[in-house]
Amino acid sequence: MARNHIDAKLAANRRSFLKATVIGSAAATLTPLYPALGAAREMASARATASSKDASSAPAPHVQPFELDETTIADLQDGMKSGKFTARSLVEKYSTRIAEIDKQGPAINSVIELNPDALAIADTLDQERKIKGPRGLLHGVPVLIKDNIDTADRMMTTAGSLALVGSKPPRDSFVAQKLRAAGAVILGKTNLSEWANIRSSHSTSGWSGRGGLTKNPYALDRNPCGSSSGSGAGVSANLCAAAIGTETDGSIVCPASSNGIAGIKPTVGLISRSGIIPISHSQDGAGPLCRTVRDAAVMLGALTGVDPRDPATAASQGKSLTDYTQFCDPNGLKGTRIGVARKYFGFSDTVDALMEQSLDTMKKQGAILIDPADIETLGKFDESELLVFMYELKADLNAYLAGLGPNAPVRTLRDIIDFNDRNHQKEMPYFGQDLFLKAEAKGPLTEKAYLDAIEKNHQLARTEGIDATMDKYHLDAIVAPTGGPAWITDLVNGDHVAGGSSNTAAVAGYPNINVTAGFISGLPVGISFFGRAWSEPTLIRLAFAFEQTTKARQAPRFLSTIGAG
Repeated sequence: MARNHIDAKLAANRRSFLKATVIGSAAATLTPLYPALGAAREMASARATASSKDASSAPAPHVQPFELDETTIADLQDGMKSGKFTARSLVEKYSTRIAEIDKQGPAINSVIELNPDALAIADTLDQERKIKGPRGLLHGVPVLIKDNIDTADRMMTTAGSLALVGSKPPRDSFVAQKLRAAGAVILGKTNLSEWANIRSSHSTSGWSGRGGLTKNPYALDRNPCGSSSGSGAGVSANLCAAAIGTETDGSIVCPASSNGIAGIKPTVGLISRSGIIPISHSQDGAGPLCRTVRDAAVMLGALTGVDPRDPATAASQGKSLTDYTQFCDPNGLKGTRIGVARKYFGFSDTVDALMEQSLDTMKKQGAILIDPADIETLGKFDESELLVFMYELKADLNAYLAGLGPNAPVRTLRDIIDFNDRNHQKEMPYFGQDLFLKAEAKGPLTEKAYLDAIEKNHQLARTEGIDATMDKYHLDAIVAPTGGPAWITDLVNGDHVAGGSSNTAAVAGYPNINVTAGFISGLPVGISFFGRAWSEPTLIRLAFAFEQTTKARQAPRFLSTIGAG
């Protein structure tokens, strides 16, 4: 499910191997786009700034203010309670905005398909509200979900691949079930890095064969990061109240950082992965992408629960909650011990400067910083992480495809590889499928190479990694830069990524939260709070307090490009 951003440490496999449609109305159908975009020139290194005032280009034309800009879930509930809004009117407003700026104007291209039943669902929820009252904070709230999350409705689930066009899963994913039960309106599905960015080691994040290229709403020539690119860009551009992404390594926190929003990558097993197109059962997880930490906490609580279809969720019994907003304490940094993972710094002077400002903010709010508090095993599990991906991708994807039933367009990873070869011009105009080929060559999960690699990953990332570091320094959490400013999208050469910090928490299967730290030449940069398994309450408390102190989030201006000022 959304790997991407396997960290700069995998440079040997991908320079930095980090990475990791036309909708006319609410009920319109998707026309896939295949933009033949040329490579953009790389710009000079940006300097750190406190805001986006240094951006030298004018906003893209025809982007008017939107009534729901920066509106929170609580704001929407207040509006529906007062009668200012209805679920129907919210679906109409967001759908119109998608038509105006996602498919026209700046053409962010974050939404791959709208739900043709959204208005009918909204009407039902409005009627229910009148009779029984709201189910909770998500009642009638329009949300977008990534196009690798199954919905048993009139929408497809394709992971952005033409090979799965027409695929209709036999049942909802657990995530979709939980959203519907909470009263959310699934407004549509978001574009993504195809197959959650696991197809090629030279891919461009945010591009899929079915959906085309998603753009960063802060600067249209910049990359939204993958693989949950559409979810990140769509939330940031105010095309929905909240969205769901998926991560295997970096695919929630990197889009959150690059698009100036909050993102929660939960402990593996806190949210079920059943009905989500997989990469790696040892690392995959779904999580919320929202404009505020509080909204992300609302979404997280709606998604938890034990699911017999995902054995990993059994471990969440007694550890999961249905309300994480209780940890949104503006004074939550006071008295906490936070370790600074310095080995994740140093890839950018401007990012380092911004991080120093962030650390100073935490100290002023009463946090006790242990600096450095490095993870000593960092860099020792990069090759084994990729090896585990290759084994698990083949086994897990084949199992998912088998579950689609006899009418599935493809049945195996081998079928997908063959489909891509037959449809090379549409599916592989910019990059190939070398990682798919490597995965297909792997044997079963009983092979010693796999068993040794997964044991190594858990030993180095968990026991000798995060757990050992937190024990040694008696920490509540660890912080590091999530990544750098969004790079210029380059379909010829692929992604240009300097650094990031997602990999240890990802390999461990532990939680990680991104929140905006500030801006560098008009581009958002995030800071990550990560820690032990099931420590979401602590991380939410810290991230929320940091967010409330800095108020760093700024809505995007849809610039055509960014200059150095």
